[in-house]
Amino acid sequence: MNWSVIDFSILGPALVVGLLVTLTHVPLGQRVLQRGIIFLDLAIAQVAGLGIIIAYSFHFEPGGWQVQLIAFSAAVIGVLLLHFTEQRWPKIQEALIGSLFVLASSASILLLATNPTGGEQLKELLVGQILWVSYEQIIPVSILYAAILGYWFVISKRASSLHFYILFALTITASVQLVGIYLVFASLILPALAIRNTSKFTLGYGYLIGVTGYLLGLLFAAVMDLPAGAMIVHSMAISALFIGYLLSKQKA
Repeated sequence: MNWSVIDFSILGPALVVGLLVTLTHVPLGQRVLQRGIIFLDLAIAQVAGLGIIIAYSFHFEPGGWQVQLIAFSAAVIGVLLLHFTEQRWPKIQEALIGSLFVLASSASILLLATNPTGGEQLKELLVGQILWVSYEQIIPVSILYAAILGYWFVISKRASSLHFYILFALTITASVQLVGIYLVFASLILPALAIRNTSKFTLGYGYLIGVTGYLLGLLFAAVMDLPAGAMIVHSMAISALFIGYLLSKQKA
């Protein structure tokens, strides 16, 4: 391992993005787990990703307002559909969420089938390009996340399922473009799983898991020259297992 390759001009923005994603995703992930709709985040992330692919097929500038609008519209359509099915067929909601994920994934592959760079675009959508994030990209996202967090902590205990779904769509749409689908899912679910039986300082422990996962993942990805997104997912899983184990021993 070559520790001399660590460059905080690259890792700095990536770590800031990881902190922002952790701040917003841990509380939302707790609610996802409580509601028993574990794969909601994966399905909506994939639908938002499909929106991004559709936008790119029209040759819109990556990160431009057209891409944001189409991606968010796709995510909102997805959550409204799932909100409707939750009201109508709650017993099969998880199966319907999985079906939406498969359909959105398949549609993405079909749209990229004739694109010579389609494989690279699909990989970028899944594992993200967190190391290429700039501080200029972070500023508008941090404002959005601050508004989402403020709204969430004010209304979270009395939020209707529709409120939750719309807020979720907005958050996921921004996150997918920064860190990719895999990291969105990991940031939501892995900390939530580790702290699910904890009644004190739950958010603090969840944030610790997320921050540790991003920090160690970025460092080891740099020194081992491995994909950052995949390394962060595994680092966060190890962090979640370790802290979850300590919390279980503490409770016992």
